[in-house]
Amino acid sequence: MNRYYHSVKVDPTKCNGRMKCMRVCPTQAIRVRDGVASILEDKCIDCGECLTECPEGAIVALTDPVGELSKFKYTVAIPSPALYAQFGRQILPDEILAGLKDLGFSDTVDLAFLCGEVSFAIQEHLREYEGPKPIVSNACPTVVRLIQVKYPSLVDHISPIDIPRELAAREIKKAKAKEHGLDEREIGAFYITPCPVKMISIKQPAEKEKSYLDGAISITDIYGPLLSAMDGGKRKERSYRKALEDICILGIGWAIVGGICRTLRLKNSLAVSGLTEILEVFDDIERGKMRHIDFAEAYSCWQGCVGGSLTVENRYVSYNKILKLIETLEFEEIKACPDIREVRKRYAQKYFFRTGILEPRPLKPLDTDLARAIQKRKEKQEIFETLPQIDCGACGSPTCLTFAEDVVTGTAELSDCLVMVAQKSAGVSRKPASPPKIVELNPPDAKAKNKKVD
Repeated sequence: MNRYYHSVKVDPTKCNGRMKCMRVCPTQAIRVRDGVASILEDKCIDCGECLTECPEGAIVALTDPVGELSKFKYTVAIPSPALYAQFGRQILPDEILAGLKDLGFSDTVDLAFLCGEVSFAIQEHLREYEGPKPIVSNACPTVVRLIQVKYPSLVDHISPIDIPRELAAREIKKAKAKEHGLDEREIGAFYITPCPVKMISIKQPAEKEKSYLDGAISITDIYGPLLSAMDGGKRKERSYRKALEDICILGIGWAIVGGICRTLRLKNSLAVSGLTEILEVFDDIERGKMRHIDFAEAYSCWQGCVGGSLTVENRYVSYNKILKLIETLEFEEIKACPDIREVRKRYAQKYFFRTGILEPRPLKPLDTDLARAIQKRKEKQEIFETLPQIDCGACGSPTCLTFAEDVVTGTAELSDCLVMVAQKSAGVSRKPASPPKIVELNPPDAKAKNKKVD
């Protein structure tokens, strides 16, 4: 079985087994044994739902500390467009990028502009595409891994256009290596991330051997120092109008759900956020009910990247800031956009396409031996039929079916089912007893019934 890197882990010293994490996991990857939660690595898609739900803070995100910058001669910050929504409405991207340089980065990249180029590339791809529909956006690594694990038949629906942060890291390393006479390995490209799952696409990319990015720094870690750097007054002030002219209207929308569809004005498209809704949409796609949709934009975090678990600002405030910024740019008719002709030229040269192949991610089989696996599957069903089937979770497994599988694989005991133990102790079977027959005492005489009363 493949070993999978994960961006979240359980701190057993803080966990008290309250099971909230287990109940929200969309792939049933969490178990609670002896009062401590554990994560099944082959099922986990690093969505971060457990991270936000844990009341004890026992589930922590794994990102890179700022100290990692010292390993490189030249460092580049590539912030998610969601970072632009973490500050007041008057603080625009150019000031944030300047603040990152004040923190010690050698250079910064406005990812929103490249997001705009990728938006055009998606548009070009939709124009010529004749494969299975809808095409599903790959901007969110959780969505990609959800498809690999839970919807393997939909892998071919995932967009073949590479993600902007990877394209940015690839190109900036080439350019700076040539400009400064450095080896590309001496240049560190760091993504400023709104969620821990971006670490997965860096440490263990789903579609290629190695990421062009060298690490991810959380917005929560960099927010305070960055806010102080911007308040330092080191940057020469520019007019608000002039600063607006540098914002790519196509790319800034990538921070919120519906941003890609909105700016490209895609007619046959849909946008969805939140894993509950995504599961519903993907179920319909798998059933073939959405073939009329060309493009599906999906983010595991509510409202998109602005709702990531490593952000600072309220997700609805952040969403509104991005939306108002887009509306302002449209109203002022400020169109800082990539050159569509240049994008089409590079699209024809396969510049925007990812190089690797996405494949389904195999789950751990019940047994490596096929005959034994079939037998265990039968045993799993037989055990399931004896269980209460109320999915209470008291056993430490999310459902009765997963509990039956855990018993078969030896990670749980039948005695862990507290409901079954209680029923046996009380002498009660799983099925409710038939209602008692009502026996009428002293039944009236039939003749008396028919006797006419004066």
